[in-house]
Amino acid sequence: MRFSISRPLAALASIAALVSPVFGEQKLASQALKTCQANSGFSASLFNVVYTPESGRANVDIVAVSTIQGKIIFDVAISAYGYEIITAKVDPCSSGLLGLCPMTAGKIPLNFTLPVDKNAVSQIPSIAYNFPDIDAKVRVRINMTDGDEAGQTVACVEAEITNGKTVDLAGVKWATAIVAAFALTSSAFVSGLGHHNAASHVAANALSLFGYFQAQAMLGLTGVPLPPAVMGWTQDFQWSMGIIKVNFMQDIFTWYQRATGGTPSMLFDSLATVSVQVQKRALDVADLGAGLARRSMSYMPRTISEPMEQAMNHELLKRGNIQTDTGSYVVYGIQRAAFRASIESTNLFMTSLIFFCVLVVITILCVAGWKGYCELAAQKGWMKHDTFLDFRNGWFTVLKGILFRITLIGFPAMTVMCMWEFTQKDSPAEVVLALMFFLGMLVTLGWAAFKVIRIARRSVVMHQNPAYILFSDPQALNKWGFLYVQFRASAYYFIVPVLGYTVLKGMFVAFGQQNGTVQAVGFLIIEAAALIAATVMRPWMDKKTNWFNIAICVMNFINAIFLLMFTEVFNQPPLVTGVIGLILWITNSIFSLVYLLMLICSTIFVFFRENPDNRYQFMADDRTFFMKSQTHLTTTTELDALAATARGDKSGFKGLDLDDDAESMSSDSLRRQTELQPGMPAGGAGLHFTNAPPKSPVDPAMPLFPSEGRNTQGPQYGEKPGLNFDPRAPSPSPYGGSQGGNATLTPQYRALNNTSPWQRGAGYEH
Repeated sequence: MRFSISRPLAALASIAALVSPVFGEQKLASQALKTCQANSGFSASLFNVVYTPESGRANVDIVAVSTIQGKIIFDVAISAYGYEIITAKVDPCSSGLLGLCPMTAGKIPLNFTLPVDKNAVSQIPSIAYNFPDIDAKVRVRINMTDGDEAGQTVACVEAEITNGKTVDLAGVKWATAIVAAFALTSSAFVSGLGHHNAASHVAANALSLFGYFQAQAMLGLTGVPLPPAVMGWTQDFQWSMGIIKVNFMQDIFTWYQRATGGTPSMLFDSLATVSVQVQKRALDVADLGAGLARRSMSYMPRTISEPMEQAMNHELLKRGNIQTDTGSYVVYGIQRAAFRASIESTNLFMTSLIFFCVLVVITILCVAGWKGYCELAAQKGWMKHDTFLDFRNGWFTVLKGILFRITLIGFPAMTVMCMWEFTQKDSPAEVVLALMFFLGMLVTLGWAAFKVIRIARRSVVMHQNPAYILFSDPQALNKWGFLYVQFRASAYYFIVPVLGYTVLKGMFVAFGQQNGTVQAVGFLIIEAAALIAATVMRPWMDKKTNWFNIAICVMNFINAIFLLMFTEVFNQPPLVTGVIGLILWITNSIFSLVYLLMLICSTIFVFFRENPDNRYQFMADDRTFFMKSQTHLTTTTELDALAATARGDKSGFKGLDLDDDAESMSSDSLRRQTELQPGMPAGGAGLHFTNAPPKSPVDPAMPLFPSEGRNTQGPQYGEKPGLNFDPRAPSPSPYGGSQGGNATLTPQYRALNNTSPWQRGAGYEH
């Protein structure tokens, strides 16, 4: 009887295996058998089937349970990308399948090898073994042919077909990570060499690309049912969310969770005895098991059933590993990404958190090490004494700016993981860590955005231009510049909508795991708003950067539409869903490849051009001129020189603090200089607000200040809402009138003849 039952199960397994493709050896496999109807009379807690065409055999390992008694017939349907390619009816009585005619109830553990018929093998196209992440499945309905249930379907089981060939490749992950890191590091190095304009463009494009990678990863973290190709593609970018497996770290996280009162999951330790369903509709299957449990509890006393039901509901919402009534496990959403990365779901939060901390520590060590190397190289004569002089003198301020930027880069990942940990409660200590890191990063970035807005508004009041203080003060530029250098000066506030976009999107991912439709609708609304804002406002620094970011917004919006279709709210045919999955993978892979090549080329060109700044046009907000003009502020008067000596400032780093909210808005020497200007009352009238706007503390008659003969008495920046002001037009110069010979200098002349090195700030102001 044992052998006779194994034959039809093996036939079913081999048929399932015959529709599926992995690197190296060709094979077709299925690793889970799931039920596709309520109260299915046939199920399996373990189902592993592997077919190899070289051997012509299928290795079967099954632990099945049957409650069916009577004569049956199998209705088999094999489909690929939602399109049925093979249908067949198998009568176990006419096929000589002893033990299934009639079928009897019982537990059926099986482990055997079965030869596969050559006629069945001949129907498998060769592409089935080679196409990555093939979307194929076998569905078998067991219909009764006698008794009271004759003609009824008493069981339905389904096996997802997979092959080892996938787009989830370590090479793609390493390539994308290396390119993003190379571009960011190169922009810092090139900026330290003095090519500020080129470095800012490379850094802005690298950050935009990194944000696109994180958007791709968030698609894979949603609870929406995803086709295999989409799951594999989005998994390539989970490294940007800190989902990276290191074996010894996983052991540490498991120990830490136990030590802090948590109960770690042991899903991977049980794979030898149970199957794990990477489920498209996880909660639907979980609800089937929960429904059976609730029906069984209805016969129990209320004093017993109510506490059990409350505990079951709490566990269903809290724990990541959901176990069905058949004994197999279900993973979905964030847990699905963790399972594909071979990480226990209870270790996922700590994995992402620790990798963010590791990135911070490595960054600090690299900056400190570079500072030490520069000092040693300057002493030994390996490089000129003025090379990276401003970084060497103000490296601690630069380091602060870098850490702020790292916080901004890691904010999307920490938002999702910390909020998700609030729902998982892996241990009390981990919940506290999630709360501290999320609130800490949110408050830090919020405070930085508030500082930028305050500095820009003060610059508008004092100089009729937000770019002046934002780009002329090295302290502000190195510390807060990570929030605004990628935008034009008049869009300094745009970081606030960006932070709001990140928080909203993270909330939908973390809190909407049980309802993929809500997540998809939320993504659609958020991405539509982002696309409209980017298209209408065009807040980035120049035309090319604007179009790069608008293209990313378009792709994110298209992906949100596809995500909504994956929920099947439109009841489209399965074939449509399968085709859309392929379109999403192909379009995003092409877009990513083009963007990566463009970023690589632009980064390499920076190193091989004598003056890479000439490749990019100067920004319309005149930020470059403001930064260059600041070079000579502290050396033009005797008072400034004495003040610099008293402060102990080094020659390469100017100690101006124009961004301070209170008295240090400018140096004491600048304040005294303002008081001595002709036509201004004594007593610091330049710092008192009257009916007239305050005057700039900088003497416009100083040499080497940019001037294009523009009249500052024209429309002021942001003076009245009714003024016709184009935010993308060149910003008005804060230096009025003609400056003698300097009034005729062109921007190109000034760019080539002003050799100021300080404003570059080692590149981290971008």
